[in-house]
Amino acid sequence: MPAPSRPFTARHVQLCRAALAAVAAVMITFSPDHSAVVGLSVFGGFAIATALVLVLAAVIIYPSGRRWPALIMSGFSFVLGMTASIPALRSDDLFFITVISWAAVTGVVELIAGIRFKGTDGARDAITLGAAGLLLAVLLLAVPAGFAQEYTVEQGGTFSLTGIILGVGLFGGYAAIVAVFLGIAGLTPAAKKNAQTDAGADRLADHGGYA
Repeated sequence: MPAPSRPFTARHVQLCRAALAAVAAVMITFSPDHSAVVGLSVFGGFAIATALVLVLAAVIIYPSGRRWPALIMSGFSFVLGMTASIPALRSDDLFFITVISWAAVTGVVELIAGIRFKGTDGARDAITLGAAGLLLAVLLLAVPAGFAQEYTVEQGGTFSLTGIILGVGLFGGYAAIVAVFLGIAGLTPAAKKNAQTDAGADRLADHGGYA
């Protein structure tokens, strides 16, 4: 007997996360100000909203044995998102500490979850997202502390490229990549995805997992 269709599935989680990442990417891309205030504001909203989506996914979609990655990532994202949302604490150092910590922890958790549940729906996407998070953490760590480089544009004046501008830009680029990747994954025809993960999906369906 086929498992009943579920109103909220892993594909909906992917699309929700893609939409949130797209909003963050657009806000940073079209903002002329790449300061810590803007970066932390965008990151805070992105992290908190993502945490809520992951909590819903853990409660509604995943069976008991697969809830721990979403719960860990949602809890960590919510705490760091709330920290980033406190205006009095916003600074260049806080941006790097918060985003690096978030990218490293959630990246490791998602990577481990993807490897641990290999063969099930969304596992390969989790591995890719985990690797992307770890790459973001490494790139942000590579930005020199206090970096500032002045440059001149002919007939445009002199400008300054700072570490925080690079950091906020890297987060925006990460958000854009995640938005595109998850958007494609969420919109991929179910037939193609099911052909690759049939056995794992059937086993999960018997325990209230993916339909």
